Amino acid sequence: MNVAKHLAVVLALSGAALMTHGAWAADISQPVETIDLSGGTGFFGHQITGANKGNTFADIYTFTLTGASKISADTYSHSGNPKNGLDILNFGLYDAGGLLLKATQLSTGATDQWQLDLDSLAAGSYYLQVSGSVLANAAGRYSSSLTVTPAPVTVVPEPGTYGMMLGGLAVMGAALGRRRRRDGGAV
Repeated sequence: MNVAKHLAVVLALSGAALMTHGAWAADISQPVETIDLSGGTGFFGHQITGANKGNTFADIYTFTLTGASKISADTYSHSGNPKNGLDILNFGLYDAGGLLLKATQLSTGATDQWQLDLDSLAAGSYYLQVSGSVLANAAGRYSSSLTVTPAPVTVVPEPGTYGMMLGGLAVMGAALGRRRRRDGGAV
């Protein structure tokens, strides 16, 4: 092949490679949102319009806990056909230091459902991230919720409480001993 033909082939292939760059998946993540937990439960989600097939998203939802809390969160995406709608790939809970807990995937296919339950999460700032991809050009959406309740408090007695309990048992034992001696050993 002469140099001109070889150069033409290289330019054609390079142009084709550059044009396919425009066909790569776009990030259609929405801006970071804050979950309103004033009523104990917050709802959030993302409605994705049509013509987004192959695009990806990683949506972030922030929230703050004022005290130790029990949390329950889920996300749900449904489509009439597993080849349409959204494919939820991850549902995770993060703090400033990184991933704390990844949710359990309950189902996939026409319905993607993820759930996260944590009995005690310390006060602080956190965020949930929902990430996935769009499977078809039809519109799709996911819905999520986060419920926060105060964590159960475990009462641990102070050392003085144990001392009082042992003292009470000693007094009861002494009274029982006196009674046995007075009654001649029979109780």
